[in-house]
Amino acid sequence: MLPWTRAPRTPRARRTLAALLLAVAAVAAPTATATAATPAAATAPSRGWNDYSCKPSVAHPRPVVLVHGTFGNSIDNWLVLAPYLVDRGYCVYSLDYGRLPGVPFFNGLGPIDKSAGQLAIFVDQVLAATGAPKADIVGHSQGGMMPNYYLKFLGGAAKVNAMIGLAPDNHGTTLLGLTKLLPYFPGAEDLLNAGTPGLADQVAGSPFITKLNAGGDTVPGVRYTVVATKYDEVVTPYRTQFLDGPNVRNVLLQDLCPVDLSEHVAIGTVDRIAYHEVANALDPAHATPTTCASVIG
Repeated sequence: MLPWTRAPRTPRARRTLAALLLAVAAVAAPTATATAATPAAATAPSRGWNDYSCKPSVAHPRPVVLVHGTFGNSIDNWLVLAPYLVDRGYCVYSLDYGRLPGVPFFNGLGPIDKSAGQLAIFVDQVLAATGAPKADIVGHSQGGMMPNYYLKFLGGAAKVNAMIGLAPDNHGTTLLGLTKLLPYFPGAEDLLNAGTPGLADQVAGSPFITKLNAGGDTVPGVRYTVVATKYDEVVTPYRTQFLDGPNVRNVLLQDLCPVDLSEHVAIGTVDRIAYHEVANALDPAHATPTTCASVIG
């Protein structure tokens, strides 16, 4: 069904930033070195995904790798999308990445270049298990942006057919301008960098984002799809999510269904209209129009 409600926007930016910093302090580990990714096969529920005996079909010849967002994990982010794709005949896999020592449950907080290395290892595992020469990647938020580092700098372009991002922060984010307030909070920027490098890397203009986008948004041989919502309150301005380059399809959710009120979290976790666009991007030869009625089926 449609997520008819969306999270309210915090009225006071300074108060919101203070709350964010308190959350960062609560999860910050003594060191900021990312640990190695743990294969999700050991932890994912038996709902048809992370099945390493799955062999891609002629109709769907590539496995699909799902990449969660910041503070997400390989299960909760995909409780709707993974079964949705499995029911359509795909071999589907998800991983945990960007874990910090001593921080349970919340992933995607480690340095993003290191997380991309964990993704590279995971994709190799999936390709070896399935026998497929290439995979398709679907990611939400950081998970829709981080794989671009893998594609550009870690050899991923030779192993990936399609990159599909749901509300990805491809060019960083201002968090509704909250990051511009960092100078007003002494020590805040140091806390972000030292405690949660995965958050600091996502700030617009950070060294990581600058390197990621140098030389263009895309690489040859990969098809890109970006699905954004104008109600995104995390990756702002929302149009910075869109990519520029050949083989790119940029989609605004409200152009497909004006009454869809999904915000940043909902577009990646429950929105069936966004998922219909994912299915179209995975199998463009059999794509069908995405409308408000796409929530059915």
